[in-house]
Amino acid sequence: PFSRNPEWTLPGGKPQLFATSMPQSGGALGLLVESHMGRPTKVEGNPEHPASLGATDTTAQAATLSLYDPDRSHSVLKAGQIQTWEDFQEALCSELDGIETVQGEGLAVLVGEVLSPTMQRMLRRLAEEMPRAKVHSWYPIHRDNARAGAELAFGRDVSQCHRLEKARVVLSLDADLLGCGADSVRNARGFAQARRVRETTENIGRLYAVESSVTITGAAADERLALRPSQVEGFARALARTLGIEVEAPELDEEMRPFLQAVAKDLRTHTHSSLVMAGAWQSPVVHALTHAINFALGNVGDTVEYRAPIAYGNRAVTESLTELTADIRAEKVRVLAILGGNPVYDAPVDLEFREALLEVPFRFHLALHEDETSQLCHWHLPQAHFLESWGDVSAHDGTASFIQPLIAPLYGGRSEIEILSALLGEPGKKGYDLVRETWQARFDGEDFEAFWANSLHEGLVADSQRAPLELTPRSAIAYGDPPKPSIGIELALRPDANVFDGRFANNGWLQETPRPLTRLVWDNAALISPSTAKALDVESGDVVELALGSHRLEAPVWVTPNHPNETVSLHLGYGRTKGGNLGEGVGVNAYTLRTTYGCWSGNNLTVTSTGRSYELATVQKHPDMEGRDIVRVQTFDRFKHPHDAGDHGHHDVSELSMYPGHENEGYAWGMIIDLNACIGCNSCMVACQSENNVPIVGKQEVAIGREMHWLRIDRYYEGEGEEQKTLHQPVPCMHCEEAPCEVVCPVGATVHSDEGLNEMVYNRCVGTRYCSNNCPYKVRRFNFYHYADYETESLKLGNNPDVTIRSRGVMEKCTYCVQRINHGRIEAKKEDRTLTDGEVQTACQSSCPTQAISFGNLNDPQSQVTALRKEPHHYALLEELGTKPRTTYLGKVTNPNPDLEPS
Repeated sequence: PFSRNPEWTLPGGKPQLFATSMPQSGGALGLLVESHMGRPTKVEGNPEHPASLGATDTTAQAATLSLYDPDRSHSVLKAGQIQTWEDFQEALCSELDGIETVQGEGLAVLVGEVLSPTMQRMLRRLAEEMPRAKVHSWYPIHRDNARAGAELAFGRDVSQCHRLEKARVVLSLDADLLGCGADSVRNARGFAQARRVRETTENIGRLYAVESSVTITGAAADERLALRPSQVEGFARALARTLGIEVEAPELDEEMRPFLQAVAKDLRTHTHSSLVMAGAWQSPVVHALTHAINFALGNVGDTVEYRAPIAYGNRAVTESLTELTADIRAEKVRVLAILGGNPVYDAPVDLEFREALLEVPFRFHLALHEDETSQLCHWHLPQAHFLESWGDVSAHDGTASFIQPLIAPLYGGRSEIEILSALLGEPGKKGYDLVRETWQARFDGEDFEAFWANSLHEGLVADSQRAPLELTPRSAIAYGDPPKPSIGIELALRPDANVFDGRFANNGWLQETPRPLTRLVWDNAALISPSTAKALDVESGDVVELALGSHRLEAPVWVTPNHPNETVSLHLGYGRTKGGNLGEGVGVNAYTLRTTYGCWSGNNLTVTSTGRSYELATVQKHPDMEGRDIVRVQTFDRFKHPHDAGDHGHHDVSELSMYPGHENEGYAWGMIIDLNACIGCNSCMVACQSENNVPIVGKQEVAIGREMHWLRIDRYYEGEGEEQKTLHQPVPCMHCEEAPCEVVCPVGATVHSDEGLNEMVYNRCVGTRYCSNNCPYKVRRFNFYHYADYETESLKLGNNPDVTIRSRGVMEKCTYCVQRINHGRIEAKKEDRTLTDGEVQTACQSSCPTQAISFGNLNDPQSQVTALRKEPHHYALLEELGTKPRTTYLGKVTNPNPDLEPS
């Protein structure tokens, strides 16, 4: 508690919301962060921000846990010994004294992806004051191929802004447009808007996916083609030539031709309303062809816009890091400042950056954790988390937003701009002053203070987006010769859906959130298709040696349906050796197979079985619905023209019941989940964990079925053979009106509220687990051990004070975020009114980027949930059991191309 309470806070009162932004790869995600008495506890999306549109992703939801991570760096270290900031500043000034006399020669600064206007201003100032100093960039999830493709097509680099909500036909050329990255939330919202199905819907969008691994984008696609990484460029060339673009193209395999013809026909039919997107890991030629196709189809200005790039720098980051490494070996670098990032861990292995770094006479590293790079530097500096520092950052379209701290730095950390200020000879400047300087210089008006206050309140600078560029592709583009067929098995390297490039490896929420398709936790694995597994004579859990040239790595195998044959996918971000107790020793380090010439893929991969096995933990071992209609699916054609009553019908469930009835005269809370909008991104799972203080249990407990998530997303496969349809279904507590769990509890711990909630009274629970045995949906979780952390001081700060911390021997489950319902009810009562529809949002609902979850009062005839229950594709899960769940679903409606479907 505060010893002197600030005047705007009220203990136990309504939490405050502050606008800020989270820097992400490729842009910023605008956030509203909930603060309880000066403690940020929950992250929401800022509805005014163009990248978040009111939603978030898993990494944003887990940001509070990263803030309170007890493994974060606490002190300035010199050779492992605790020092002060003053000690570091004195040492730095001593080194810079000799450099400044020769215009900065010998100084090198290594930065990550610079999206901050303030940091860009300071780097330009550094170039002016020290023209011989060099600034280099490196970040592993880079866009070097996209940059090269734009330069090939236009002669300059550009940034793309996609409008999926306007696109009726979308083709993904190995682009995980719904997966990780700053654009994924906005893309998911647009994708869902174009495919939302109601009884009055006349048409919906269609998504084609050509991909070299398995992604949630491919899982959501109406039509999907699995190709090896090297085959995607050949497909793109053939498509472009079919659409009238002059380019050399190879002869496609017979199984690719029908897909190509169907896609080309559909794209031609939807000029100005189609969209082709290329993945960051595809070649520059694929990116250039994507630009040419979109121009040829008239999509530019409608479904795609071009703007000036928002990141600092005018060259490829791989080239930049290569130059820095060469300069170090040539003894041209005397002082190296590494601001963020972890190049010792994630730099291309052929550069041997680790060995080169040791040759620098004075090197220091700013980082959240003492990691692999910090270990090899003379000085390690604790970095401030974005929730405890001042800054600014640009979104995908150039919209600027401020990073506003919600708490003072827990461990005295400094931000990148504050360290850069020290390099410029102004060590005492705070981030707040540096950001204000930037915007005072840019502000064109009379009242800067009003502009500043309004921008902080709204979370962004109004009208700061960059104007669209008017571009035309070059008349003659040198696409070169088609790639030659690859030899042997290929390797595909991809960012992980949760830990991304490794920066979130120490976040327990993200480690324990199942990967969207494999359902694995606390590990990565070498993903292969069933056919490839059979050819190699291996099965899931077998350890193989992967050899790419002289580089070798051992990894366990995970057999994955829908995966391209003769291809191995491996996700980055694991195999950490330093950087936090939770992340160290988890998984294998895929960066050991990554080179400057093969950042995303490699040919002629040798896969050899070691004869050993490794235990992989997954939360779902059975992917088949066994003929039951758990996830109901139909095509849009059948939805609009049902062939029989069974298409839209429901089970005839008898009203006779031995359960006591319940009457709800006031509020009757219910939830509807639209399976056509759900993409399985897991944002709702982490949001629920953050809101409700759900603990992690660790890999071994998950392996024996003891995960604690109140909400899970089941993944099913439908169909036969190598290519199967992937289906996702979020499953929280059903809040049954006739709940099987309630009648078997011997102590009345699980009870029915007068508003229809199935509630848990924790103090009554004695752990018989009868309720869990009697629940047909398996949504109740039991604390077998003391999973909650009662000891770590920093972790206590992140708990939601409105939700009880559960202990050992207690059953727990989804509560429809009853604390939020109570907050809303109290506010409505003070104003002498009833709650309005949408006024109360559950944590899962507010985080969902596709707006797949609706929650409200079923007794309100005007509420959204009441209207959705009247839709023809509405149904209840296992409704034949007569439990009358309050959580129900809208079935999935697909839009396959008739030319590609069997008659």
